[in-house]
Amino acid sequence: MSAPLGAHRTLPNPVSTASGCAGYGRELHRFVPLDALGTITTKTVMPRVRSGRPTPRMAETPSGMLNSIGLQGCGIDRFVEDELPWLAERGARVVVSIAGEHAGEFAEVAARLTGRPGVVGIEVNISCPNVASRGLVFGCDPRASHEVVAAVRAAADPALPVYAKLTPDVTRITDVAAACVDAGADGLSMINTVLGMAVDVDTMRPALAAATGGLSGPAIRPVAVRCVFQVYAAMLAGRVCEVPILGMGGIADGRDALEFVLAGASGVAVGTALFNDPSAPLRIIEELRAALAARGIGSFASAVGLAHRTT
Repeated sequence: MSAPLGAHRTLPNPVSTASGCAGYGRELHRFVPLDALGTITTKTVMPRVRSGRPTPRMAETPSGMLNSIGLQGCGIDRFVEDELPWLAERGARVVVSIAGEHAGEFAEVAARLTGRPGVVGIEVNISCPNVASRGLVFGCDPRASHEVVAAVRAAADPALPVYAKLTPDVTRITDVAAACVDAGADGLSMINTVLGMAVDVDTMRPALAAATGGLSGPAIRPVAVRCVFQVYAAMLAGRVCEVPILGMGGIADGRDALEFVLAGASGVAVGTALFNDPSAPLRIIEELRAALAARGIGSFASAVGLAHRTT
């Protein structure tokens, strides 16, 4: 059940981890052999150490959770010196999620990954604020998205596929997808969390210190499937150049994964489910295989986009 990562890379299976939910892999390794995953996508790496937002920064919600971690991380220097070699030693195929406060910082981090053992791809987290544009989220603006992805593609190792991670908090996600692919993205990660908020009715204050945060989990799956379906449809119609889509958002079992595949995803990533079941990716690989067989679908590749059949 292989899956494409880019034009010239194939993965042994289509299941990955979603950025931010498995750290740099050390905790997950206690439960799952990292080389058994299609890839592991790291938490987002930035040019410098980042402490993140104040607590409380996580809150449970119906069928999901809110988080406002604030891209806490060790910075690119420590990542390439400590975390990446550890991952490579365990045979992990690593997709590094990267971010910056402007396009130049994205490019700086991407360049540092050239030639690093274990790295098989880069995921560009354009769902973070652009400080130069007074807090505008890069991924909400096709032009800003194009600028960042183009900068990363120019700075990154040409052999490494570059994926753009899209936010659903836009009016027309197909416009952003087209801009990213035109800028050189080899694939699209869809979707990031949905902006949400919860209020503690006992304290009568926002549940998160930052007030708003990213909603993830089963509650957002219908939104994520809709986004994947729309972008894949735009690819079939020629409005977006065809590239692989990595679908994510509330996947908890093989049926959820199959829903994304039928909508047009050629790979899936597991995120929030890891907090309850760290072994979920291995289970989902087998459940997806069984779901395909139960429906008489001979290969994983032939299932991609089947929901778009007109007959």
